[in-house]
Amino acid sequence: MSGPSQVKDVPIETGAAGRAQLVEYLVSGQRPRADWMIGTEHEKFGFRTSDLRPPAFDGERGIEAVLKGLTQFGWAPVEESVDGNPARVIALTRGMASVSLEPAGQLELSGAPLATLHETCCEASTHLTEVRAVAEPMGLGFLGMGFQPKWRRDEMPWMPKGRYKIMREYMPKVGSLGLDMMTRTSTVQVNLDVASEADMVKKFRVSLALQPIATALFADSPFTEGKPNGYLSYRSHIWTDTDADRTGLLDFVFEDGFGYERYTDYLLDVPMYFVYRDGRYIDASGQSFRDYLDGRLPAYPGHRPTLKDWADHTTTAFPEVRLKKYLEMRGADSGPWNRICALSAFWVGLLYDDAALDAAWDLVRDFTLAERHALRDGVPRHAFKLPFRGGTVLDLSRRALEIAAHGLQRRAILNGNGADESVYLVPLMEFVEAGITPAERKLELFHGAWNGSVDPVFTEFAY
Repeated sequence: MSGPSQVKDVPIETGAAGRAQLVEYLVSGQRPRADWMIGTEHEKFGFRTSDLRPPAFDGERGIEAVLKGLTQFGWAPVEESVDGNPARVIALTRGMASVSLEPAGQLELSGAPLATLHETCCEASTHLTEVRAVAEPMGLGFLGMGFQPKWRRDEMPWMPKGRYKIMREYMPKVGSLGLDMMTRTSTVQVNLDVASEADMVKKFRVSLALQPIATALFADSPFTEGKPNGYLSYRSHIWTDTDADRTGLLDFVFEDGFGYERYTDYLLDVPMYFVYRDGRYIDASGQSFRDYLDGRLPAYPGHRPTLKDWADHTTTAFPEVRLKKYLEMRGADSGPWNRICALSAFWVGLLYDDAALDAAWDLVRDFTLAERHALRDGVPRHAFKLPFRGGTVLDLSRRALEIAAHGLQRRAILNGNGADESVYLVPLMEFVEAGITPAERKLELFHGAWNGSVDPVFTEFAY
């Protein structure tokens, strides 16, 4: 989840001029093809190697100590004070990259915008090496999975961030699983550029329709509190009962006339969480940004928003694909190092090559609304085995991977060993070839070599 935006505090005008500013904020992210970048984000669960429990924020073995330890590698600390308490280190920055904390201390790398998958994969590897160098002497490890496999929600710590305090109080009012989303999920995401409104619309539609395929390929959250939970991507299921006002497949994206203005209207209808002013979060949960535009926000009466407020608000919608100044793919469980690279490779291959994008659109263009929702609702439990049009999601996954691989091969960007970027799809191709997901592999181990315990996952699959 994002922290306060770095956008300047430019006042938003009234009436049509103000709405145009909101639209222009989204439009301003457009880049010519030559400048398209790749921004990869991934989250991971910390655990104490002595007892596998998640580390608290405080203490010599706490998450804040990890952040402070990472400063030896050139990361600059970011501090925040909550409720008048002394400021604490809650994030790091280095260039255009950042390290931040999810609500229960899941450590997130938000990578810098980079030109190639080789660079973004190197960035992820470097980050994990730095984290391990700091964490191991503290007796800490980190694990990439979609859902915390062992500990109950009430056993998870909470990080001292003002944004999360507001969300923690609001979530139970709008869904039954929102607190689980905050404390017990981890994901890997990729942020990709668009060149124009038409390019944005096409990429948005393709990525929304294929997001369940990414969920299936990366499904890796089959355990809850030490036992199988009946799902392969329980993380994905969590989002179906988090907050219907700000999640889901955004059916309107497929309607005629969709563009930046329609997405702006959607964001205006997403209830607010907060206003960030003078280093503090003002609780505006459930209130209307439209009222804020008119100076009638109950939480902040008589004040009108700035573009910084709008930028913050765009980060509080959580659909399967999110538009900010770029498109953000949000449908994958976190996993090991090679699957961090694989997610970016999957979407870059599909969306950054014209022939691949056309082929992907041909694959999904006649999906009906009912079919898109059947995929979204069925994949978390069944993944590859979910039936679809006389075949299965495995067939769709195989075809999507073929398109992505060809797209990456046509990019023809080679590493030092002469391999193009399609090399990063190999882990996904192996899952499709075997016809089983990462979650099913772990379930086989749970029922076999692990003798009904999830504890080995913390050693066998840790970074």
